[in-house]
Amino acid sequence: MAENEQPQIYLITPQQVELSSFSSSLSRVLDTVDVACVRLSLSSGDEDAVQRAGDCLREVAHARDVPLVIERHLRLVERLGLDGVHLTDAARSVRAARKALGPDAIVGAFCAASRHDGITAGEAGADYVAFGPCAPSALGDGRFADRDLFAWWSEMIEVPVVAEGALSAATVADLAPVTDFFAIGYEIWAADDPAAALAVLVAAIRGAG
Repeated sequence: MAENEQPQIYLITPQQVELSSFSSSLSRVLDTVDVACVRLSLSSGDEDAVQRAGDCLREVAHARDVPLVIERHLRLVERLGLDGVHLTDAARSVRAARKALGPDAIVGAFCAASRHDGITAGEAGADYVAFGPCAPSALGDGRFADRDLFAWWSEMIEVPVVAEGALSAATVADLAPVTDFFAIGYEIWAADDPAAALAVLVAAIRGAG
């Protein structure tokens, strides 16, 4: 990250959404806070449901000039007119995704807390690498991406880095100098006012600048 630049916000949808209410909620958030990208991250195995969500949220995001990427479902990117794909298998699918989608699509890779996987993903053509969760958690195997990983990456690697998972106001303030993006999802969507919840995190990022 360039000196004096502040991290940008990257939104992740909930894994399950009721489209009419969520599209309104997403619209309010995008109209309140500057967002660099939105990721459609549904757990559903229903292809029709995922496509309906993609169609709906693409309209919301693109109306505000915000790119929309989809998690995992590479074959739906072009069909739905999306901007790219977020891969969850570290570096394994990056090269194939880049070949399938071409040079202009966004291809991102989640690499947990593995510096090696991040480097491999970047070399394979990833536009960004995401590490996380960013604090200790009982979820998964307990590993987390600590500040040292982000600091090393920001100093040594040109590929943009995304901090994702277990993000609190204190965590984003600590990581703000050493990351390019914060990927924020469940941290705000459970709140009564997601836009206000996001504003709290944004204030912490700015306060760290």
